[in-house]
Amino acid sequence: MTRTQVGLAMAFTLLAMSVPLVGQGGRGGRAGGPPVTIRAARVIDGRGNVLQNAVVTVQGSKITAVGPSPDPVTYDLGNATLLPGMIDVHVHLNWYFGPGGKYGERNVPADYEAEAIQANARATLMAGFTTVQSVGWNRDPALRDAIAAGLIVGPRVLTSVLQIQGGSRTPDQLREQVRQARAQGADLIKFFASASIRDGGTMNVTQAQIDAVCGEAKAQGLRSLVHAHSPDSIIAAVKAGCTQIEHGLFADDAAITAMKDADVYFDPNIGLVLQNYLEKKDQFMGSGNFNEEGFASMEKALPNLAVVFRKALAAGLKMPMGTDAVAGAHGQNAREIVARVAAGQKPMDAILGATSLAAASMGLGGTIGTLAPGFEADIVAVPGNPLDDIQAVRHVTFVMKGGKLFRK
Repeated sequence: MTRTQVGLAMAFTLLAMSVPLVGQGGRGGRAGGPPVTIRAARVIDGRGNVLQNAVVTVQGSKITAVGPSPDPVTYDLGNATLLPGMIDVHVHLNWYFGPGGKYGERNVPADYEAEAIQANARATLMAGFTTVQSVGWNRDPALRDAIAAGLIVGPRVLTSVLQIQGGSRTPDQLREQVRQARAQGADLIKFFASASIRDGGTMNVTQAQIDAVCGEAKAQGLRSLVHAHSPDSIIAAVKAGCTQIEHGLFADDAAITAMKDADVYFDPNIGLVLQNYLEKKDQFMGSGNFNEEGFASMEKALPNLAVVFRKALAAGLKMPMGTDAVAGAHGQNAREIVARVAAGQKPMDAILGATSLAAASMGLGGTIGTLAPGFEADIVAVPGNPLDDIQAVRHVTFVMKGGKLFRK
């Protein structure tokens, strides 16, 4: 761990010691204690099934039973729906607005930064997202470990640690970066095969560079997520054997066919990231490539989001739910689910994209994303029936992660 990582880890720890943890001291299904039982009018199990008036039983950190029960329960949630803890496969918890209300402010005090990131993590968990994938930040391991240790309230974190750029790096240099990321605790590799939307989204690497990154990731036993907007960058990433394409705003029929034929995951981010940038334009303006031209490019791109999503949906692509949540968007992750339904996806399929499919895309399909015996007790509740009104997923009323209660 670097000196910077150690410093931030200490800041995280001090903050955690001074700020009470939500759920600390609350009832949980301790391994040696009595089970915790939760009843709701319906349970959506993450596999496409709906159980009426069902009870989920938790012992320790695991679910032990799901089904009808006449016995009294620990929590009776009435006319609510239980869901698996939701999953966001693309976030940036380290993005925040500084003391002056702007993104990218310089010389921000370490304690302010740590507190802002902790607030992002807390907001995400309280919105019902019990697992996220950060892609990526070199201090994620400190945050991940502090959350796992119970020092900070937040979702389970998987991280790429680094964001690898091609630039002028040789294939051998890129392979070494992949190995460095793994040595620093990366759960996956993130690579940029195209520019951002603000810079036109064109392919900016060679096939040899993509081959090196995705090939080395596979050799290291890691998944590879590739930022790719243009058709040629998408096709090149698929050819390289990448695991998942991010964004793909300009994907054409050929790119969609390539993703389908290779059976890769596609995370299109249609409901939050560009909208958040435009809604908070004044707070981002002036940092990096956040300028009038960049915002004009994002505005122009908005109508294409649903178009590409519908094409991908019609092609049957596997689309786990990711938001690319940045400053100002944390805790609003479920907007992506709502946007997918508005674009034509069935509510159940949109929920599966944020639960079991997202878990499968991260190699955790047998651990999280499903309400069934043996799975982690990541359980959230929403009012009413989200299959009738998908907006319900934005109003989470109950949050349990790993058998620990954080919101009720």
